[in-house]
Amino acid sequence: MGTDTVRTPPDDGAADLRREQRGWYFYDWACSVYSTSVLTVFLGPYLTSVAESAADADGYVHPLGIPVRAGSFFAYSVSLSVIVAVLVMPLVGAAADRTGRKKPLLAAASYLGATATAAMFFLDGDRYLLGGALLVVANAAQSVAMMLYNSYLPQIAPPEQRDAVSSRGWAFGYAAGSLVLVVNLVLYTGHEGFGISESTAVRICLASAGLWWGAFALIPLRRLRDRRSAAREAALPGFRQLAATVRDMRRHPLTLAFLLAYLVYNDGVQTVISQASVYGSKELGLGQSTLIGAILLVQVLAVAGALAMGRLARTYGAKRTILGSLVAWTVTLAAGYFLPAGAPVWFFVLAAGIGLVLGGSQALSRSLFSHLVPPGKEAEYFSAYEMSDRGMSWLGPLLFGLTYQLTGSYRDAIISLVGFFVIGFVLLARVPVGRAIREAGNPVPDRI
Repeated sequence: MGTDTVRTPPDDGAADLRREQRGWYFYDWACSVYSTSVLTVFLGPYLTSVAESAADADGYVHPLGIPVRAGSFFAYSVSLSVIVAVLVMPLVGAAADRTGRKKPLLAAASYLGATATAAMFFLDGDRYLLGGALLVVANAAQSVAMMLYNSYLPQIAPPEQRDAVSSRGWAFGYAAGSLVLVVNLVLYTGHEGFGISESTAVRICLASAGLWWGAFALIPLRRLRDRRSAAREAALPGFRQLAATVRDMRRHPLTLAFLLAYLVYNDGVQTVISQASVYGSKELGLGQSTLIGAILLVQVLAVAGALAMGRLARTYGAKRTILGSLVAWTVTLAAGYFLPAGAPVWFFVLAAGIGLVLGGSQALSRSLFSHLVPPGKEAEYFSAYEMSDRGMSWLGPLLFGLTYQLTGSYRDAIISLVGFFVIGFVLLARVPVGRAIREAGNPVPDRI
């Protein structure tokens, strides 16, 4: 594989960059099916039902002797997976920048996650501990892989292209999620015609996401190129590198301020993604087919929303566009508290609101952060970003699970997440992003 000693994308040929960008898009195409079919749609309700079948008369399971309400087990498993990712990502990010070889690390994380996801086919009966273990491995591996994947963005797109390139990547991911969900919906609703049980249909949908992930990951692994970092020789091994990265980030307080804001509001986003199907099935009494249809609507509208918000960013800047999306998130989530049970139409309205802001808020956050990364520190800084994205998103699921455990109400659990968006808005509004970009040593785009 080829290597470069220069970070700035324009030094590469334009045709080579476009080829890399197209390959980069396909990693979103590969792994987003896990986020959609597994984490958002099927695994939450299914693992909850498996845990309920293993629960005692009071509705509790006892992993490692700890009493846990069965309805909270999935949320706690998500939180645990995030804590594991927090411990692993800085070390992998430091190794990537030290060696300049991201692709082998991306391949290892991708295929570990894909294998764990495919193994969910064996999650049946009362094997809730197996389900929790596979979720922890798959979710942590995806976080590590996404950190490496995101760190390519400053290398394959010049500053003026990053909002558009990042938005197209998210659009590719949501398009893949939509396509696979259509197939899932056909299999799930017609499982009797296929001669299989409902449980078997769900397990096939879970496993197929792992096979899809592994198959399409081959495209970016063939097209992306490793680049030698200018800071390679100064990098340190293991936890010494992690400590050095933390010290380096303290010299960029505005970058840290953005990460804090992103940590808060994205914690709410990730929790909504992972817990929406549990809320719909357990609190609103909606069937699995309705949930799949609603998530499919989210995926379709997220494609349009990501591309549309990318265009808005060209006019109003990424920061203002993200702030507008946080207002929309707050209103949409607050409305979700009042949804009547057994009324699918209102759940679809809520799904439409989420879909229109979901992809764009994530895509623009990624591209905005790419401007705040000092040259030669891409993987290390994106490990911190991924902690904020998935890695530090343990508080939301934990709060959701604790609220349900204490109140027995998923409505109270869902409304507890509104604060993440309100606080995140306030924190982001206070960040002077133009000055933050200059202090990171990067050129400031005309519109940011």
